[in-house]
Amino acid sequence: MLDSVLPDKHLTEEQQNIFNEILDFCHKNLETNTKGLFQLNGDAGTGKSVILTQLFLQLEKSAKGNGTDNYFLVNHPELLKVYQENAGGYKDLRKNRFLRPTTFINRMNKEHKSSDVVVIDEAHLLLSEADRYNNFEQNNQLEEIIKLSKVVIIVYDERQVLKLKSFWSQKVIDNLVKRFQLNYKLATLHVQMRMQAPRSVLKWIDTLTNNLQLTPLTHENTRFLGGAYQGYDFRVYPDAEKMYQQLRLDNETYQKSRIVATADYPSTLDGKKHFVNEGEFHLPWDQYNYSNVTWAQKESTIDEIGSIYTVQGFDLNYVAVIIGPSVEYAGDGKIKIDINKYEDQEAFKKRHQSDLRDVNDAKKEIILNSMNVLLKRGVKGVYVYFHDSQIYDYLMGDSK
Repeated sequence: MLDSVLPDKHLTEEQQNIFNEILDFCHKNLETNTKGLFQLNGDAGTGKSVILTQLFLQLEKSAKGNGTDNYFLVNHPELLKVYQENAGGYKDLRKNRFLRPTTFINRMNKEHKSSDVVVIDEAHLLLSEADRYNNFEQNNQLEEIIKLSKVVIIVYDERQVLKLKSFWSQKVIDNLVKRFQLNYKLATLHVQMRMQAPRSVLKWIDTLTNNLQLTPLTHENTRFLGGAYQGYDFRVYPDAEKMYQQLRLDNETYQKSRIVATADYPSTLDGKKHFVNEGEFHLPWDQYNYSNVTWAQKESTIDEIGSIYTVQGFDLNYVAVIIGPSVEYAGDGKIKIDINKYEDQEAFKKRHQSDLRDVNDAKKEIILNSMNVLLKRGVKGVYVYFHDSQIYDYLMGDSK
C-alpha cells in the first residue's frame, strides 16, 4: 500500500478543518438536493489526496445507512492501482467504486444512471476535449461528471497540467460553475507535507519553475548544497552518472528512490527500449507496467528512468531529476524554454478547441509544470542535473 493515500492516515489541523468543511458540504447539498462542486487546491505534496481518501471512506460508511451511490475517480492508471489495492484493506470500501473518469461516464450513460457524490483526485488530468482514442466522445470530462452527479469534489492544481488535451485553467472551472448554477466552494492547502525540506529548497524550486529564475548556490546558499540541510538532502550535479550512482546508494539504504527525467528524450510505445543518454549515463525509460504493482514500488525500476506519467502523485524517498535540452540558459540568471526540443508528442497533440490564446505559451507552461512535479517527489532529498552545463556553471558562480 502507498502510505500517503491510506484512508486512516493522521490529518494535520489544516487538513482536518478542510475535511470537515467538505464533508459538511456533501451532507448539506444532498439534504437540499442541490448540485454542488467543492474544489480543493494545493501544490504538489500538500496532502490533497489524503483528505480525499478519508472523505471517501466516510462517505462509503454512511452509504450503508443512507443508500447513497458514490464513486472515486482518477485519470491516472498507476494511482488507480494504489486506490484499488488500498480499498481491499477496508471492509467499507469497494474496489469497483474506484474508476477511470471515462469508464464512469460511459457506464453511467449506458445504464441511464446518476450518482450522488463523485470524488475526483488529480482533476487537472481530466480531459478538456474529446479523445476518441481513449473512448471519450464528449467535450469535457468534468462537465459530463457534473451532469451525472449531485455533488462533485475535485482536487486541482493548475501547475500539474501536463497535456494540451487536458489543459485547464480556473476560468474553465468558473464557467462550468456558472453554466450549471452550482453551489460552489473553494479551499486551499498551503503546508508542504511530502518534502521534509526547509523553505529555502522549496523556494529554489518555485523560483525556477514559476519565474524561470535561477538561484545561485554560493555564499549563504552553500549551506544546503551537496548534503543534508535541516534534515533534507539537496544537490545539483554536473554529471548525471555520478548523480545516479549516489541515488543507488540511497536506494539501498532507504528504498523507493528513483531517477526521473523531463520528456526531452525520444520514447514511443512500440515495445522497445528507448534510452536517455547524458555523457556516461545510459538508462532506458520506464517500460509499460502491466502488473498491479506500481512502477515506483517495483524494485527493478531503480534501473529505469521514470516519466512524469509514472511518478505524478507518488512519494519517493529520494528523487534524482534529469532536466533535459528543452531547458536552456538564457543569461543573467534566467532559463528559457525551447518547446521544439520537448519530445512528448502526446503532451503537445493538437488541441481542436480554440480556447487557448497562445498555444506556445501553454506548451511552455506544460514543460515548467512537469519540472515542478518531478522536483517535488522526494521526501528526504532531491538531486538535479541540467543538460545545459551553463546552468550548472551559473549556479556554482562560474558564469553570469
